[in-house]
Amino acid sequence: MSLAPYIHAMGRGPGRARNLDAAEAEAAMRLILSGRADPHAIGALLMLMRYRGETPGEIAGFARAARAVLPVLPQVDLDWPSYAAGRTRGLPWFLLAARLVAQTGARVLIHGWNSHQSDGADVRSALALAGIARAESLDEVGALLERDGIAYLPIECFAPRLLELLRLREVLGLRSCINTVCRMLNPAAAPAAVQGVFHPPYLGLQQAAGAVLGQPRLCILKGGGGEFERNPSKAVTLHRLRDAQPSETVLAPILPEAQRLSDLPHPPQALAELWSGRLRDPFAQAIVTGTAQAALLALASGEDAETLWKTRPPSLAA
Repeated sequence: MSLAPYIHAMGRGPGRARNLDAAEAEAAMRLILSGRADPHAIGALLMLMRYRGETPGEIAGFARAARAVLPVLPQVDLDWPSYAAGRTRGLPWFLLAARLVAQTGARVLIHGWNSHQSDGADVRSALALAGIARAESLDEVGALLERDGIAYLPIECFAPRLLELLRLREVLGLRSCINTVCRMLNPAAAPAAVQGVFHPPYLGLQQAAGAVLGQPRLCILKGGGGEFERNPSKAVTLHRLRDAQPSETVLAPILPEAQRLSDLPHPPQALAELWSGRLRDPFAQAIVTGTAQAALLALASGEDAETLWKTRPPSLAA
């Protein structure tokens, strides 16, 4: 077996080339993950998909193949992928939002690859400041979820081959569909998921791919640096799946004056200080509560983020 039939289908030329269907994409990804595909062919396939524009069926097929070889993970309620570069965002305030959601008793799994980010937006470095522990192994993630209700699981711990594919960006110089696949992965099969995008066309793409995959509940927004993090001074449209059916929900601005997420001049320690109350910044607080409220919609929870913020524990421990 080789990737040649799939490359041929996508690269035949004007009027003859086509995208892969979901079954073809799944078969192609199975071959890639098996280690039997030629590296040159992998690069060619991924770049053809980028050139043509990936389809919901292709993303769903790739995700299905990737899920089939994942290890079994503990049950969680909310899947929270974090794979953005963060170049247009300040601090990862969304980590506090995830921590706030876990305060409801929902088990939240954040997974990602963020070590390539700049210091100011480095998610992994900020985890402890947000009271979120990083699992160093698959054995550890269950204990952390049991203890804290939330954990961060690096992709290299559960899908090292996908990380290799992600890092082809360093060779090819371009993002590939693997970034989208990782957002759709939901490695613990959570019934609810949140996803952020940077480019608006991916809102509908990921919503449709989620429908193909049968994801029960999903909320996607155009967020800070591509993460699931809302700007509270702007209206935001949530692209959703509710009982696997697509819908949209528009959230009104929380604050009246427009401001950019990257405008906040705080050092990383501000995450812990905002939570403890030593820092008072209405915009940063609204990022946290607004993002948490959007995630609570994905969970179909009746909890109110503002109330959760007012009743949060005074300190964070990870």
